[in-house]
Amino acid sequence: MKIIKFILCLLFGLMFLNAGLDKFLHYNPVPKLTDTQMKLYAAFGEIGWLFPLVGTVEIIGGLLFIFPKTRALGAIVILPVMVGIVLHNAYRDPSTQGIAISLVLFLINIWIIIDNSKKYKALVS
Repeated sequence: MKIIKFILCLLFGLMFLNAGLDKFLHYNPVPKLTDTQMKLYAAFGEIGWLFPLVGTVEIIGGLLFIFPKTRALGAIVILPVMVGIVLHNAYRDPSTQGIAISLVLFLINIWIIIDNSKKYKALVS
């Protein structure tokens, strides 16, 4: 079970590290976008600080998530981004594989938060 958790957390962290780095380096190919998606991304682009902020949180959260000592912090750091991803996929295009992937990642994130709940007790007491 420990090795499965490590592999899932490593993959989760690497996915967010990749997504964050791509917001700065633009190396992943962009899929064909609908007119609505183009308008949405243009609006996000108008907010000049949004993509760098999300990219930074994804890089930091992804790195923290990989290492067992910092995984609890990484799970909390990446949670708001993960919620945004799930809501975006559910609202914009629930029929694609994006919603399935985002829900699996969200469940991994929640699992790690629950698994580390004792570490958060000092924050909420």
